[in-house]
Amino acid sequence: MTVSLTKRYSHKILTAEQLREKLGVPPRNEKAIMCHGVFDVVHPGHMRHLLYAKNKADILICSLTADKHITKGAHRPHVPQELRAANLAAYEMVDYVVIDPNAKPLTNIGIIQPDFFAKGFEYTASGMPAKTAEESAIVEAYGGQMIFTPGDIVYSSSTLINLTPPDIQYEKLQAVMETRDVTFDDLRSTLDGMQGKKIHVVGDTIIDSYTQCAMIGGQTKTPTMSVLFEQKQDFVGGAGIVAKHLRAAGGDVTFSTVLGDDDYKDFALEDLESAGIKMKAVVDGTRPTVNKNAIVVGSYRLLKVDTLDNRSISDQVLGEITAGIGSVDAEAVVYSDFRHGIFNRRTIPDFIAALPEGVYKVADSQVASRWGNITEFQGFDLITPNEREARFALGDQDSGIRPLASQLYDAAGCKLLMLKLGARGMLVCRNSNHESFDSFDVIDSFVDNLVDPVGAGDALLAYSTLAMVVNGKESQASILGAMAAACECEYDGNIPITTEAIHQKINAVEKRINFD
Repeated sequence: MTVSLTKRYSHKILTAEQLREKLGVPPRNEKAIMCHGVFDVVHPGHMRHLLYAKNKADILICSLTADKHITKGAHRPHVPQELRAANLAAYEMVDYVVIDPNAKPLTNIGIIQPDFFAKGFEYTASGMPAKTAEESAIVEAYGGQMIFTPGDIVYSSSTLINLTPPDIQYEKLQAVMETRDVTFDDLRSTLDGMQGKKIHVVGDTIIDSYTQCAMIGGQTKTPTMSVLFEQKQDFVGGAGIVAKHLRAAGGDVTFSTVLGDDDYKDFALEDLESAGIKMKAVVDGTRPTVNKNAIVVGSYRLLKVDTLDNRSISDQVLGEITAGIGSVDAEAVVYSDFRHGIFNRRTIPDFIAALPEGVYKVADSQVASRWGNITEFQGFDLITPNEREARFALGDQDSGIRPLASQLYDAAGCKLLMLKLGARGMLVCRNSNHESFDSFDVIDSFVDNLVDPVGAGDALLAYSTLAMVVNGKESQASILGAMAAACECEYDGNIPITTEAIHQKINAVEKRINFD
């Protein structure tokens, strides 16, 4: 792998304590000046500020705000702290970089005790703000001096970023892989190790239908459209497609579900069994097999007609499924919740109690516009909600992504959270110490040619689960899950993703990073 910025300039990136030991305390033979900011995108205004500061001292220290304290915009920062630090360290004029774990630079100022602390002109143009006054008091207390950059350039990068977010998914990936000690060969080895892993999927089967029509016209007296039927296609969806993704990845898959006593039951059983999935279907004659029929005219979905019964499964059906969970030899159990009767507040405690000892526990609650809450699956090893589902579960529409992920992680009591962010990739929360730099990974999307995003979350769920079963390496699971999601987005329809497709994606990403 090509050496990244983070590795090449790591010798310049120190903690405040390391820097104090290296420089000593005032008075020094070589004067040190410190600048602080977010530096999400370094632009000419920053350069002018840093150059001015460097001219005032021998040693230029750049301090930057850690990711967890950046609240300008729900999805900031666009550039994670390791890359922001490396970007600054790459400049010849910058001698050292510090990632500040605190919300304000006050503690680090007190530890490092720079001879000068530099602020941009914008901070004094209309008087000294309260935050600057706090910084000034710390600096002056140990005999340092505040310096203000002259000029009229505003040094915030927010305006530039809001115009066009930076496209740096490969740089982010390389930083994560180096930080977590992951190689592309590791990813390939984990992918190959998925063959034969035993996974038990439990969840709602959905038959997704697409009725293709041609527009004829409309009525003159009523707002009724007239369409001509052309053809109808049926596909297994819901938890069924999760099972098919796992099988396509090489898993030995058992699928427990509830079906109605109808033609769609026969279709689902034939389709899933032909894919090599072991079926444990409970037939409930009191409810239909869930069918969602989209009426499509040209490329537009004109209408969707759902045939379903969302009432809770009976105690008898619940007992049949939970008894089967304990009897299946599985390394992981995946609860795939679409809120069509199997999972609800009444049944979930029984499903949790039925989990065998030592099995890897995974939950995914794809509730869309229906009621459901991922936090009802307490104490699971892996959960994979999207942002909307997370906000719904917490009743939180305002928090930034990192605070949102932290709250959800704690509320669900999970061990690993992959918060799906659509085209922005995902944020991975690895542990409960949310103040630690080690808590989060940012994995961007690797989609090269977006065709259809439907099913991306199912592919991510499947490959992340299998990767965790193979070796328990969270970063590898996250990366492989993101690559599976990208592959799914490049196909039309929810097509099970094979390991061959992932190998091709790994090769393509490796070439991009190595500039091949």
